[in-house]
Amino acid sequence: MASATRDEETEGVVFVQEDDGSVTAKDLETGLARGGDTRAEALSQLAEVLVLHEGSGDPVTDDDLEELGLDPDAGGDKELPDFLK
Repeated sequence: MASATRDEETEGVVFVQEDDGSVTAKDLETGLARGGDTRAEALSQLAEVLVLHEGSGDPVTDDDLEELGLDPDAGGDKELPDFLK
């Protein structure tokens, strides 16, 4: 059973030890969460998500899409999802 380190807080980060041994870090203000094998890894992943959530970060390039195995020209008329813009 998963367990949290704090209850009923509205800011900060709570860590949850998952049944499979991984750790989830959850930002209490935004509700965003990320997991990892350790608290440090989960917190690092959460920090990256929060940066993106706040509109920071680098735009996705054609090279990024190709690295992910996607053809940047194959999209046709479809718009990229917001997280890829």
